[in-house]
Amino acid sequence: MAKNPQNIRNKATTMPASVPKDQSSFQGNAESILDRIAAALERLAPPPPAAPDFLAAEAFVWHPEGRRLAPVARVNRVEMSLLKGIDRVRDLLVENTERFARGLPANNALLWGARGMGKSSLVKAAHAAIEAAHPAAGLRLIEIHREDIESLPDLMALLRKARQRFIVFCDDLSFDADDTSYKSLKTMLEGGIEGRPDNVIFYATSNRRHLLAREMVENERSTAINPGEAVEEKVSLSDRFGLWLGFHRCSQDEYLAMVQGYVSRYRIPFAGDELRREALEWATTRGARSGRVAWQYVQDLAGRLGVALDG
Repeated sequence: MAKNPQNIRNKATTMPASVPKDQSSFQGNAESILDRIAAALERLAPPPPAAPDFLAAEAFVWHPEGRRLAPVARVNRVEMSLLKGIDRVRDLLVENTERFARGLPANNALLWGARGMGKSSLVKAAHAAIEAAHPAAGLRLIEIHREDIESLPDLMALLRKARQRFIVFCDDLSFDADDTSYKSLKTMLEGGIEGRPDNVIFYATSNRRHLLAREMVENERSTAINPGEAVEEKVSLSDRFGLWLGFHRCSQDEYLAMVQGYVSRYRIPFAGDELRREALEWATTRGARSGRVAWQYVQDLAGRLGVALDG
């Protein structure tokens, strides 16, 4: 019987297509190779960073590479009683820090002004005093370096989940004319969708009140079409600190009180007119009177007299 050509065409279209045996084997090998490559890449990839142990220390240093908080075994700090000539700003910062530790509203703080007058020392001393007074608050000090400001969002995400309360501290904060990293700080202080976590406050020290050099501000104003708007974005950064604490050069009596405080604290056998004369001469050779200069003189004095400055 002759076959119907139409039936032949219908069977051809309904027959399942078969995959050549060698092609099927190739696909299986390719998938296996991809699986092995993926497994190898997973082994090479660094493990996710472990959650920080905030009970390991009272202070940490932020390292953005690897999103790591390194515990500080011993904080380099000065006792609160040795900080002379800054009574008013000391009381304001301590009160603000205590409110924060108690879960009450508190402000971010900018400590600005003369070099060597104890800005960073006050931050560390205030943290120690409030942590001792309110241990249940779990107050921790986190230092972030100026060059790592752009990583603030990553740090905030890490701290937001913790039950402790944190002072994020940046020492000697300032910005150059072409620096845009200040935008990360502005967002953390008061902007962004999430905003600053309730358990975080930001303290910064700077020699500049507006975090910009004066000549940079004046240059922007003199060359801009609208001088008022030219520097508004950068200058407004300092406005986001609710607490401004100014540090000014100390008087001669305040400087001598700093020296005497150190000498008494470390029981250095040197006093009277000779101590006064040497301390003033030291300040004259340095061209300034400040807490830093006072400490440098006391270090020199203790070294000459063979007195250890520990404990």
